[in-house]
Amino acid sequence: MSRIDTTPLPPVCILGLGLIGGSLLRAVRRNGHAGYGWNRSQAAVHRARERGYDVRSDLDAILTRAETEGALIVVAVPMPAVEEIFARIAKVAPSCPVTDVVSVKGPVAAAAARQGLSDRFVGGHPMAGTAHSGWDAGDADLFDGAVWVVADDPGADPRVRALVEQLAGECGATVIAAGSVEHDAAVARISHLPHLLAEALAIVGAQDDLAARLAAGSFRDGTRVAGTAPALVRAMCEANATALVTALDEAVDLLSAARLALVEDGSTEALVEAGYAAHQRIARVRAGDAPPAPTAS
Repeated sequence: MSRIDTTPLPPVCILGLGLIGGSLLRAVRRNGHAGYGWNRSQAAVHRARERGYDVRSDLDAILTRAETEGALIVVAVPMPAVEEIFARIAKVAPSCPVTDVVSVKGPVAAAAARQGLSDRFVGGHPMAGTAHSGWDAGDADLFDGAVWVVADDPGADPRVRALVEQLAGECGATVIAAGSVEHDAAVARISHLPHLLAEALAIVGAQDDLAARLAAGSFRDGTRVAGTAPALVRAMCEANATALVTALDEAVDLLSAARLALVEDGSTEALVEAGYAAHQRIARVRAGDAPPAPTAS
């Protein structure tokens, strides 16, 4: 028989206590729910325990507890470690509902399927973060007002989905349902591509010390995420390579056309006007006032 019960929220077991996992554990406790976690780094575990959080570095022990308590397990490790974690869940906590907060959904769902977890797994992705990482960067308020994507794939258990939506809502986020493929195409454009553009912009700016000293708001805003730990950027971008290449090709084509126009006509009009219109449309979409985007032929 299933242990899943959406009222009240069961204990939340968070595996990985970096920025997102650590913030989630803080938010769960802020809201008065039972929550505990695991992290591979003993140093992070020590700092979390010093602040009164129930965490440890023994994965099997944490999963055994989760199985006993019927906890909702949240996988919050980088993509390269997901398969290993799913394998341990399948072995040690075979009846717990499972979700994740990884920035790609298709590869995570595929890993869950390979480990026999599909019938109790529903993916998730809170669209929140900073350029900082690790336990010390966590913030209980990180998800307030954020969007939390909950995967809406065929065959997902509606009871597990309800649990994930409840968790997201109680952390202050707004839930948006999306299929894993749809999600990954979208985040390639608005999350993963911006990371690569920020890296490129930072490299260009760093070529000139005077430019670096003069860098003001637009440059700081455009390069903010270039301060993210390189291993984390690589993990999310490389896991979404196919969709990211499509978005990157579009950006390269736009910049190449702008370069050609500047060389031949001395004009940036086409890119600037189109970019302004796109920015306005994004604002209307977020406000719920825009018609659907045109379908590519």
